[in-house]
Amino acid sequence: MVLTFFINSLLVAMAVVIHHEVLNGLFKLGHKLKLRRNPGVLIGVFGALIGHIAEIWMFALGYYFMYHSPNFGSLTGNFNGTLIDCAYFSFTTYTSLGFGDVEPHGELRFTAGLEALTGLVLITWTASFLFLKMQRYWRQYEEEG
Repeated sequence: MVLTFFINSLLVAMAVVIHHEVLNGLFKLGHKLKLRRNPGVLIGVFGALIGHIAEIWMFALGYYFMYHSPNFGSLTGNFNGTLIDCAYFSFTTYTSLGFGDVEPHGELRFTAGLEALTGLVLITWTASFLFLKMQRYWRQYEEEG
């Protein structure tokens, strides 16, 4: 359980750092480029999506490693142990979509729960970031118009 705790802590910490760096980079890019409203928002949305996808694949690699190592548990159901299956499970877990066709057992349940919580926090962080970005553009639009 100690190794699981360490791996899970590392995955969550890395996801938060990746997300911070992506949003921080988008913020700096927005100030540097001085884009108009629509391109700026589109860059923000696509940049945030790329960040989320990177985080999901990072968790997928964690599942892949843990699934193929002894003593972490298993993933059952519509799952055959490939990296793409781990990515699919990670996408449905991170977004809390949870189709239920892949089920974690053993210590992997803890990883899945932490990924769902991390995804919820990071998705709402992105929503807040994009809302503030839109709010800035709305103010500029009102001042210009």
